[in-house]
Amino acid sequence: MRKFTKLVAPALVAVLGFSAIAPTIAEAAPRHEAARYTPNRNANIRADISGLRAQIDRAAARRTISQREATGLRRDAADVQRLYSSYARGGLSAQETRTLQNRVNKVYTALHMERRDYDGRRG
Repeated sequence: MRKFTKLVAPALVAVLGFSAIAPTIAEAAPRHEAARYTPNRNANIRADISGLRAQIDRAAARRTISQREATGLRRDAADVQRLYSSYARGGLSAQETRTLQNRVNKVYTALHMERRDYDGRRG
């Protein structure tokens, strides 16, 4: 009986203590935010970024923009891609999606303006 109280009793107390703490640990764990689980947002932004890069390449191939203008626009598109990569690690929130969409729209606008200026230089 002495061995029982020396070995099993402390183990039993530890197990009971852990079972009392386990619900608290589970509750404190970070929960998956439903608002951040956004496969549709991810797909839309990815498609916008790849479409942007394709339009820049197409405009450069058709010579509606110069190679210098295309290089600057590709750099802008790469910046948006890097920002997307950093945001997408934890899923996109609505604010991050708006930020990315605004950045994509700015590059689209810059591409449109570069096509229309016919001067072959940035700005």
